[in-house]
Formats: sequence, C-alpha cells, structure tokens
Amino acid sequence: MKSIQFLLVLSFFTLSISAQRNYDGNDFRITNAEVIYQKDLDIMVWSISVKGKAGNTVPVKNGALDGAPVLGYVFPTTLKSTDVGFGKTEGIVALALTSHPDFDDTPLWDENNDKNYANDGVVWHPHWVVLTEDKRVKGGLSVKQFKKADKTVVLPPTNPGMPMYMDSPGYPVLTQKNTIKVIVPGYRINHQTDFRYDGVTAFMKVNTSNENLPLLGVYEVYAVSSGNLSLPYKVKKQ
Repeated sequence: MKSIQFLLVLSFFTLSISAQRNYDGNDFRITNAEVIYQKDLDIMVWSISVKGKAGNTVPVKNGALDGAPVLGYVFPTTLKSTDVGFGKTEGIVALALTSHPDFDDTPLWDENNDKNYANDGVVWHPHWVVLTEDKRVKGGLSVKQFKKADKTVVLPPTNPGMPMYMDSPGYPVLTQKNTIKVIVPGYRINHQTDFRYDGVTAFMKVNTSNENLPLLGVYEVYAVSSGNLSLPYKVKKQ
C-alpha cells in the first residue's frame, strides 16, 4: 500500500498543470481544503475553497458517454476501502465531487428535484472512488476497474453499476461563493475521524471504446492543496 501511495505522489508531483477546454481557471485554484467533524451531530463537513466561484464551471456536453468530460473537486484520503463500503482492495480512497452533463450515475438520487432521476449528472454530486496509478493517462491516475464477471468484488449497494470501484452515496453537496461542501454522516465512513487527506481539482474523461485506456481516467490536474499530494491534513474536531 505504501509503495502505491509513493508512486501516486510522484505521479501527481511531476504533472504539468495545463488547460483542458478552458476549464483550468480560478474556479479550480484551491486556496483551502478542510474536513471538520461535528461531534454533536456525528457529521463531517468536507470543503474545498478556491480563488474563483466553486462549482461555477461545469463541463461542456460531449453528446456521448465515450469521451464524456468530468470535472471534480477531490479529497484523496488515507481511509481504507472497507471504511466506505467497498471490499478490501489496494489504492487511494477518495471522495470526489463531480459534474458531467453527458450521463447520470446516481440512479437513486434526484439532485435537481424535478422527479426525473436520470437527467442531473451536471449537478455537483459525490462519489467514493478507489484510485490507482495509471501511466496511460496524463494525470497518472484512474478509477480502479475490475472484470464484470468477477464475483469477488464487493461494492456498496448504492454503486452506479459500472465495473469499477465507484459508489454514489447521495450526500448533499453545497456550493456557496468560493467554497464547495459535502456533508458525510460519521457512520457512513465507519466512524473514522483520524484519517489524513488532501484537496485536488481535476479533469477526467470517460472511455468506452479504447481498451488501452481506463474507463475513467484523470487527464489533467489543476491544483493540489498540499502542492505534492502528501495528504498532510488532519480532521478538525468540534
């Protein structure tokens, strides 16, 4: 596990930060990343603040799932995969707040409250993912995949049905001026309050046509709160 984390740190640290369809701007320039545990309510408030307006920039629609753009405010953590409902597996457990207008991967949730559960992928929403090193994409990371026939893989019941370590937990996401926040109940992360984390903004892309590329890879990293993905931040407790 430590060797994988070390490789991922090196991969992020050596990335060149470049633009992708003009998404790289102040809306993704991180000024602060924070996780606060409120003991009286047993909730955690995760937040990323930026120079611009958090959540204001969303992807331009691609018109197809293959090549669909995904933007994300991401919290890589030291949590274990089993803490968030996955089976035991290697990789970096991350909470990603994403927007993608070409598809909806939260079939249980109606984020825009229009009674249609399949049309709100562009609304900022959370995913638990397991990230692994992937040199096939410029960002050096992808969401960990598995073969559909592999019956040993354990996913939370709220997963979107894709052959990768991804969950759609349905936590509320709020965008307020320069900050995007997500509220996570303590029991949904195995009551862990002593993990470490970092803050990242990134451009990702879906691939369904090229077997030599990941299903969901990181193609651009716009900012890393710590500067080197060292996961230095501790949960603050109130």
